[in-house]
Amino acid sequence: MGEHIGPNAFAVRELTVQSGGSFARFVREARAALLALRGFFARTQNQYTRFNYLGEWHSHPSFSVEPSTTDHQSMIEMARNPEVGANFLVLMVVKLDAAKRVLGSIHLYLPDGTVSAGELLVQGQDP
Repeated sequence: MGEHIGPNAFAVRELTVQSGGSFARFVREARAALLALRGFFARTQNQYTRFNYLGEWHSHPSFSVEPSTTDHQSMIEMARNPEVGANFLVLMVVKLDAAKRVLGSIHLYLPDGTVSAGELLVQGQDP
């Protein structure tokens, strides 16, 4: 979940951490995610234009931080789904390198199927 901090700029304020999946596959626990969202919205006083759900994140500890084909397909389907009702979604894929620095990628998904790479800035870490 994140905060809109400026034109085309968002800060991640909370993450959900789930344990489903396997070495090479993540399984989203929708019920746990929904509970986390409800709590976040309550704590941010339902200020949806400032604080809201940004999208999904997961790690690729043994692989590239670029989204897989499955990642892209899942995000495009969610962004295009009128029941989701999103103006946009973001996918963040991260891992730690040997020096324990966060490496990652950010991709933006629009309901029209457009996918764009963004810039991931980690607070307290040089680019």
